Amino acid sequence: MPSITSSSIPETNVSQRFDAPLPSTTPPELGTTPRPYRAGLTPLPSHLRPHCLAKDRLRLWLPSDNTPRVISVPDTPSSAPITDKQLNRILEVMGASWADRTKESYGSGLLVYHVYCDIHNIPEHQRCPISITLLLSFLSGCAGTYSGSAISNYAAGLRAWHLLHGHPWKISSDELKSILEGASRLAPPSSKRPKRDPFEVHTLLRFLTYLDISEHRDAAIYACIVTAFYCVARLGEFTVPAITKFDPTKHITRANVSHLRDPNGIHIIKFRLPSTKCAPEGEDTHCTPLNCLSDPLRALNNHLALNPAPPNAHLFTWKHPESRLRPLSRTEVTKRIANIAATHNMPNLKGHSLRIGGTLHYLLRGTPFDVVKSMGRWAGDSFTLYLRQHAVILAPYLTDRPDILDRVTRYTMPPVR
Repeated sequence: MPSITSSSIPETNVSQRFDAPLPSTTPPELGTTPRPYRAGLTPLPSHLRPHCLAKDRLRLWLPSDNTPRVISVPDTPSSAPITDKQLNRILEVMGASWADRTKESYGSGLLVYHVYCDIHNIPEHQRCPISITLLLSFLSGCAGTYSGSAISNYAAGLRAWHLLHGHPWKISSDELKSILEGASRLAPPSSKRPKRDPFEVHTLLRFLTYLDISEHRDAAIYACIVTAFYCVARLGEFTVPAITKFDPTKHITRANVSHLRDPNGIHIIKFRLPSTKCAPEGEDTHCTPLNCLSDPLRALNNHLALNPAPPNAHLFTWKHPESRLRPLSRTEVTKRIANIAATHNMPNLKGHSLRIGGTLHYLLRGTPFDVVKSMGRWAGDSFTLYLRQHAVILAPYLTDRPDILDRVTRYTMPPVR
């Protein structure tokens, strides 16, 4: 078989194979004006660090090393320098591997790091690649002020910044693990969130009483919370981070809802999530109609009837009093939850309380552990934290009554490994 060389490939095919236009990861209509820096977190002016959105800092904030980057090609006598156009494309492709919220978190850490370097007069050429001494000094300086998870994100952001701009990360995992564990123990109490109470079915019914589901916004909110609860979903998977940030390629639309029947005739509501925290390529979640007042199908149909919108609109788009359609933001839901909880002396309910509550609901109902894990789309066993934190789940396993223990373990015990 004759070999195929580059000269044997038609020029038109070659040009079509490479450097195709990349899809935009951000809708063009979104605002791009960054907010002013907060007091105490304002970096010194530098052409290396333009004032930009937090999610863009990883890409736009540059190390001081301006040495031209080169592409190493095996079996060639020399390497070809990368043009600015090629470099920008590399940064765009690599940056697309991180979700916007991750890039915002990393960008916040990058800001804190450079402010720290400014305060301690760290020269630009020492900031990247970072030495173990400077990294430990920076993370130690954050301990006692920031939470352990925030400091861990800052370290991850610095590593991503190095990787994105082609600089070596010379920090061993053991060195980093030690300082992060220490920083976590020294985190101030104010940085630690109080334990979230779970939603329960009776909580949903109380919200049904306090919400006016004949009103556009409340109808959308109630449909959203019952759907998230029975799907064991994250609230952010059914809402948008802000009303200006709706993107149908990332957020659920009305076209992403379908209705199925299993072989037994059971009605299943399928929600296609275009992109999630753990599955950027998208995944499905499900629930079924229920013969109760908190029936998710009834709530969803009520919302859709009150808030008609095209198929490509956000699933929980609602009609604003100014006659505008508005996607339902996570903040809108959490504010409403907090307001009702505070007004009616309810527990400490947050957005994540829905996912916790849905997990406990199915476990208490006797659903097998592995089935709940699959419903919640957990790759690991982090959901078992809910078991340890809520004694009511473990109660049947602690009793000395064999009738109860046998009945429960027959259906719920995970397989022995």
